[in-house]
Amino acid sequence: MTRVAVSILLLAASVCSFTGSRAYSQSYPAKPIRVIIPAAPGDSCDVLARLVGQKMSERLGQPLTIDNRPGAGGQLGLVLLRQAAPDGYTIACGQGGNMVIVPLSYQKVDYDTAKDFAPVALMASNFLALVVHPTVPFRSMKDLIDYAKANPRRLSFGTTGEGAFLHFAIELLRKDAGFTYTHVPYKAVSNIVTDILGGRIDATLGSFISLQPHVAAGKLRMLGVARATRAPAYPEFPTIAETVPGYTSGGWFGFIAPAAAPKEIVALLNREVNRAMMLPDVREKMTTFGLEIHTETPEFFTDTIRSDVVKWGKLARDIGFKPR
Repeated sequence: MTRVAVSILLLAASVCSFTGSRAYSQSYPAKPIRVIIPAAPGDSCDVLARLVGQKMSERLGQPLTIDNRPGAGGQLGLVLLRQAAPDGYTIACGQGGNMVIVPLSYQKVDYDTAKDFAPVALMASNFLALVVHPTVPFRSMKDLIDYAKANPRRLSFGTTGEGAFLHFAIELLRKDAGFTYTHVPYKAVSNIVTDILGGRIDATLGSFISLQPHVAAGKLRMLGVARATRAPAYPEFPTIAETVPGYTSGGWFGFIAPAAAPKEIVALLNREVNRAMMLPDVREKMTTFGLEIHTETPEFFTDTIRSDVVKWGKLARDIGFKPR
């Protein structure tokens, strides 16, 4: 066969591949899209996926069916996604906890965040806030740090357990600010809130939007928010970074697909997620939830994940954390 003939065959194959891929994306979706939520109903991922999924269904002409699969810190749901056919008909809600922190916290995890998933769209992010019981003898981040340095391990911090996201967030603060504390692990955030309201622990880091009502009621004191800049809607609360330069901590939530999902389908879903996030009623609800909206590319989402893997992986090494 001549070089010319080979070139013609290769060109024809390329054209067929392109037109076939384009035709596939134009016919998508032809059936319902399964959305795996690696958490129980009511979780942030669940609420977001239901809200955005309904808007996407209206445009795509197919339902996005929610499949809650809680278990092992989100591992169960993400393993199901890894095993799913990469045809765009199964996606999941990924977040910093199950994609970044869990692989650092467990010796055996049956998925590889970087290799097994294709980031589709980062929907929203939140930020943490540091609160204390009103009876503690400090009223600012500087006061807290000075107190903790002068009274080693006397300051108690509640978290959702050894190796959980809140524990890592407090460890990062401890390392950056140079103090010590006593770690009090709980099974759930609700238990932490109950005990800090009751004065049984001194402090915690938690979701700003869930803690702010207790602060407004005078039941807790907020010392700082874990943002790079002050929250536009709450400028009265200083950032932790104003006392501990560079400190930020928060979560993010987005749709992911199996790694081999067609790029055309990923791009289509990305556009539809971003379009839904810009709808006025969705934006209003996001503000109510205390979430920041994102409408970036899949590549931006990929970079966000990589950045967090580097950040929290370095922390785990720095503090000598041993996965369970």
